[in-house]
This record gives sequence, structure tokens and C-alpha cells, in this order.
Amino acid sequence: MGQTPRSSRAKRYAFPALATAAALFAPVLSGNASAQLAPAASSSAGASATFALPPNAAPNWIFPIGTPGHLAGYNIAVQNELFVPLYNYDTSSGTFALDEKVSAAKPPVYSNGDKTVTITLQKLKWSDGQPVTSRDVQFWYNLVKADKTQWGNYSQGQLPDNISKFTVLSPTTFRLQLTQAYNPGWFTANQLVYITPIPQQAWDRESAKGPVGNFDMTTAGAKKVFSYLVSQSSRLASYASSPLWRVTDGPFQLKTFTTSGYVTLVKSSSYRGPEPARLSSVTLEPFASDEAEFNALRSGEVDYGYIPTADIPQVGAIKASGYTVQPWVGWAISYIPYNFNNPTMGPVFKQLYVRQAVQSAINQQTIADVIWHGYAAVGYGPVPQTPPSSFLSKVQAKNPYPYNLKRSKSLLASHGWTSGPGGVLQCTSPGAGAGHCGAGIAKGTKLAFTVLSESGSTETNNMMQYLQSTLSSVGIGLSVKYEPLNQVLDQTSACKPNQASCSWQGSFFGTQGSWYFPAYPSGEQLFLSGASANFGSYSNPAADKLIQETNVSSSATAMQAYSALLAQDLPVMWLPNPDYQVSAIRSSLKGVLQNPGASFMQIEHWYVSKG
Repeated sequence: MGQTPRSSRAKRYAFPALATAAALFAPVLSGNASAQLAPAASSSAGASATFALPPNAAPNWIFPIGTPGHLAGYNIAVQNELFVPLYNYDTSSGTFALDEKVSAAKPPVYSNGDKTVTITLQKLKWSDGQPVTSRDVQFWYNLVKADKTQWGNYSQGQLPDNISKFTVLSPTTFRLQLTQAYNPGWFTANQLVYITPIPQQAWDRESAKGPVGNFDMTTAGAKKVFSYLVSQSSRLASYASSPLWRVTDGPFQLKTFTTSGYVTLVKSSSYRGPEPARLSSVTLEPFASDEAEFNALRSGEVDYGYIPTADIPQVGAIKASGYTVQPWVGWAISYIPYNFNNPTMGPVFKQLYVRQAVQSAINQQTIADVIWHGYAAVGYGPVPQTPPSSFLSKVQAKNPYPYNLKRSKSLLASHGWTSGPGGVLQCTSPGAGAGHCGAGIAKGTKLAFTVLSESGSTETNNMMQYLQSTLSSVGIGLSVKYEPLNQVLDQTSACKPNQASCSWQGSFFGTQGSWYFPAYPSGEQLFLSGASANFGSYSNPAADKLIQETNVSSSATAMQAYSALLAQDLPVMWLPNPDYQVSAIRSSLKGVLQNPGASFMQIEHWYVSKG
């Protein structure tokens, strides 16, 4: 889950604030033979490739404005092949950098003390022959502005709130007036990357049979258009036949899309941009489990797959069968959010000492080394622990809550929790103040909760069993309910205690990392009060202030302060961050870029070597 920033081969725009983020990724790419881009004379005419999707993870959203629960990386990866985003980042240069060739616009120009942004579009065309214009960007902006609370990437005060005026200067140039000065590096990498020009001349309608107009120019009209497009994007079985999704400007077009997750993209005959597709088609193939995918890989049925960590001993055999094997390290964090608004456990989760007791009962190094076989990095806070960066605070790096079962037991006992039936602790000293369980916790409340967890991964299953065991040893009961990833995401949303949707207590969707960051790993989407991806409704005024500071300051100090506070305040249960995957790529398939941001497709780069 999470964000997938992008970029490619052409001239790069160097943001001072991103210099550290770009430099730190260079080691990730060393030895990556598959990351070579196709030479100019190379040809893959008629060639195709098959990509293995993660277990129980299938694309389920095509509209380039994702609603909550539809922000998974594979959704965004497919969208980006059909609809070119305003800005894209990738690692084709050896660093994580912005690139023009796979972006819809030239680098932004900041002026007026970083309060004004002027953007000029590249020369792209829609598949219906119309040019991509500033009006198409304005169309996206108007829909998001009118329906921001339904946009999955919305955080209060962020895009679109931080744009005070959108002005079309010409068919190819527009200007954004910002509400205040922002760090240009942050604003480009963490805000402008969400914008995607969408075909106003084809989509600006309020119903399937209604005319195309300028309905988005009023709030009421924009809401109706947005509602219509969301309803169409909810009809997965109609994607391949719908005339809406045939109007594209990307290097690929959609050929097939099944509700089970099979997706076939074919080279677009109408694409007129600088980075045309080299393959004739690419198929995304879903699998119900790691075992099913690995069986397909061993039999040579996929060109780009992965080796489950439990099967790492078979790396030699996979290499011998014609694959290149390499780990895919992610710029990400993994965690289980607590639902602070759950009517039963919310008051318990709001007690810092409870969260400290839980965190102290988690031996991350053992999980990383034994369960993930070394293909995971410990993570003690909101900033990616690896690769190393100047964003990481010393507090987070040193782990403020090392594994210590004695400390966990002491914390709970000193706050009025005593052993009950089955060894599960229960509150025998209700109320606030020293020696009591805490405000809102009734006498007899059991210290037990349920976690929704994505199914299909042996490592995830083993980690959940390990957590059940260690938490049980200090008197905390943990139940696990396994479901496919999309279902877990659908049930994990911010809510109010009186809502039926607030029944979830904890959620894990991080088998391949819970959240992948743009180049600038700030937390406005995850931990800002009211943020759309703040699933557990965590709220801390001190954290809000620090997050806002990271958005305007280019100094690493702001990020370090944010890193330290949330490592200590525990808005979620921090867990080791697994590598996105250990990839197995057919040796003849070249141009594959394993971005730390997990933008796993970018298939316009892929080609088949003739040699």
C-alpha cells in the first residue's frame, strides 16, 4: 500500500531538499543488471511479458483519483501506464529523481518566495486525437477540490487546500497560487505527484447518457461528475469495454481486466510522447498465495516474479533456470494501526503505557532474521530505517522500546491490570490517574483485541503467530482474522465510535510494506489529525505541528524531530519492514527498474533482449 513516486532518463530538475533523498538510493541499485534501459537500436516488436502480482492482491481501481481503500501500488502502476501523471520519479539514473520523459509536464518553476508555481505541459495527445491541455489539469483539480474528503490522498490543509488559485495561462501552461511558501522539494515530490491530467473533453459528464460539458466549473457540477466517474470505476468488469477508459494518453492501453485480477495492457498506437512502449503487451497475473506464484515461477510461466522468503534456499535453482534474482528494498515503513476510535478498545489504545507495553513485547530483530530470513529491516518509527538518511532521528534509530517482556508486564501491572480467565489481563482498577487503567476504561475490560491481516503469505502468518505468542506471555490477547488484501483495506478506514465501520481494532496490510513514501518521507497523509490514510484516527497536536514544519522547511532537523516524537508516541504498532520482494526476472527481460518507492511497473522501459 501507499505512494509510488516516479521518474526516467531525461534531464533532471535538482531540488536541494531532495538531494539527500536522491543520494541515499544509489546503493540500492548497485549490481542491478536488469535496470539497464534499452539502447536506441533495440527492438521488442511482438514481444510480451507476464508480471506476477502479490498474493491475494489484484488491481481494483482505474480512475486516476483514488478513493480510500483504492490506493494500492498496483492500482497506481496500471493507471500511470494509461494516464501520464503530471510528475513521475524513478531510478533510471541510479538515483531516485524526477524525470521529464515519463511526466506530463516540464519541471515546475517556483517564484514569489515559493508561493507561486508555474507549470508547462509536454506535448501529449489523448487517444481521441485531442491534445493534453491545462484544462485537463484544471478538470482534475476541480473534481478533487469539490470532493476532497472522498479522495484517498487527502489530508486537511494539504492538496487541494494549499492551492488558493488555479489559473490557466494558455493551453499548455497554468499557474498555482499557494496559500503560503512551501519547501519546493516537498511540494513537488509529495503534492504535485498526485496530479494527473484527465480527459475533460471526454469525461466531463454527469451521467453515461448525458452530454459532455463544463460541469466541473461549479462545485455542484463537479460533485456530480466525480460521483459518475467513481461509480464507473467501481464496475471492474466493464473496464475493458467502457469508452471512458479508452481515452488515454499513456504508452499502453487496456485490453483485458477481470474481477479476479488478470490485466492485460497493450502498446498504445496513439501515444505520441517521448517514451513509447517497447513491448507489445504485458499481463499482470494474480495468485492466491506465495506457493501458487512460486510454482508458476519454477515452471517458467512468469517473466517477472518473486521468490517467497521461505523458498530463498532455491535461489540457485531459479538462477539456473534463466532468471536474475535480486532483492527489492523499499523506501517504506510497516506497521499495524490501532483504531483509537473503536468503541471497545479505543480507550485502551489511547493509553500510551499500553502501547509501550505492546511495543516492548515485539522482538523485531528476531522477526526480521527468522521469519523474514533476513529480508526485512527493523523499523522503530515513521521514517524508513533503511536505506540510511538524514531524515532518521537518533531516537528512532536506537529504538526507544527495545524488546523487554519484564518491562511490558510491569507497565500493565502498575496501571491496574491483573490476570483473568485464560491468563488475559483485565482492568481491576478503573479510572484515570496513577495506578489506574485510564480514562474511559471500564472495570473488567479485557486487554485483548483483533487484528485484520492480509492472507496468502507464509511470512505474515508466521509473524502473526509470533505476535500472538509474545503478547500472550505478558497477558495481552491477540486474535487474527485473515482476508485478501483488498478486503482488509476496504475494512480499514478512519471512523467515529458510533459507526458500524468502526468495529475493526487493528489492521495489517504490510506483507510488502505498509506505506511507500515519495522521495520526502513526511507524514501528512499518515499521522496528521484527520488525514485520509490516518486509518486509526491518531491525533496529537505536537505531531501535527511537526508535520506542518516538515512541509515548509528544507532542513533535516524538522524531519528528525518528527521522527523522534512518533517513535516515542507510538501512533501504530511498529514492525519490521520487509523487502518489497526478492525478484526473479527472466534474464532476457531488460529495462526493469526496481524503485525504492515500489513503482513496480513503468513497463514502457521494458524490452526483450535479442542476444
